Amino acid sequence: TEIYTLSLHDALPIWYVVKETNYNYRWGLALAGVGMTAGLIQYTLGAKHLGQAGLPPPANPQARRQLLAGALAILAIAGMVAGLGSAGVIRITVDNLSFAVGAFLTILTLLVFGWLLKGADWSAAERKKLAAIIVFFVASALFWSAFEQAGSTLSLFAQRNTRLSIFGWEFEAPYFQALNSIFIVTLAPVFAAMWVRMGKREPSTTTKFAWGLIFVGLGFAVLIPVGNQTNVSPLWLTLTYLLHTIGELSLSPVGLSAMTKLAPQRIGSLIMGVWFLSIADGEFIGGRVAAVYEQFPLPLIFGAVAGFSIVVGLLLFLLVRPVSRMTGDVN
Repeated sequence: TEIYTLSLHDALPIWYVVKETNYNYRWGLALAGVGMTAGLIQYTLGAKHLGQAGLPPPANPQARRQLLAGALAILAIAGMVAGLGSAGVIRITVDNLSFAVGAFLTILTLLVFGWLLKGADWSAAERKKLAAIIVFFVASALFWSAFEQAGSTLSLFAQRNTRLSIFGWEFEAPYFQALNSIFIVTLAPVFAAMWVRMGKREPSTTTKFAWGLIFVGLGFAVLIPVGNQTNVSPLWLTLTYLLHTIGELSLSPVGLSAMTKLAPQRIGSLIMGVWFLSIADGEFIGGRVAAVYEQFPLPLIFGAVAGFSIVVGLLLFLLVRPVSRMTGDVN
């Protein structure tokens, strides 16, 4: 059964969207990264005590040393780059920094999966489940590459092409960002109850992922007819966010659940971290797509994203049986 978690962000009411953006969000994001790295270091150093708490320890001491060395290396490189940038030795811009981080995360993804598959002590069943995790990882990254354009492509469409009033009430373009949260809070209990009610007829994880990609594609497809228009009704974007939320509920909590079931017990926490890396990779891909916003007609961009997402979703439908053989007893 999937566990649906609602964050504070999901519960933010629409009137809490701020109009001004004169906050230094970069410091907040940087501090979050430092905190997560510190947490990884703490976990790695204290991993030897997990067995005493009745929890499975990491794979082996060598793996712990590798993770710790990697975390320290990342901190050292980040600190060095920040210092050189502050001293004016190198020029750091948002564009080249974001590209460098995205490229690094993509390379890190390949290294992590290579490290996992190289392990010689996996059983045949565990190797199959790790292969299934890779399939879900790729599907997740592609989903988020489309979904997370809410903060770029769709926000620009809201600002430039959408009528920012309804029934005489005027609002700001960022208010559309609250729609996903509202739909999540409203529909999450519905989806949870629906899966439970279906019982043995509940779709497999692969099928749910396929529907997630198709719905995120449909969200862009509905904007194709109005892509070149101005003063578009806000109901078009509302429908897009509704379809995207349905896709998210079909994939995001399902993926979290699948990772906990498929991951070998001794690397469960690592696989959860890898899963969130798929979101980062998706953000990087989505950012590259959003960069061409000014260069191509919007119907073409919307159509390309919609077509790609739907095609990948259909391909996943074809992989339902092969992936089910990989996952074994995990639905």
